[in-house]
Amino acid sequence: MDFFNTDRGFGFIKNSNSGEKHFFHIKNAFASIEEGDTVTFDLERGKMGMDAVNITIIE
Repeated sequence: MDFFNTDRGFGFIKNSNSGEKHFFHIKNAFASIEEGDTVTFDLERGKMGMDAVNITIIE
């Protein structure tokens, strides 16, 4: 994960394959997610582009 604002509950995940950053909201992730976590996710069309959803932390 590239960036996460805990106060506002959103962040951006950088796709390691394409380098693109995707918006996500905490409702689509675990509450324990932190900057620097490695995650898997699906993409879904959002208001401003492709959003990360179904986010899972890789241990």
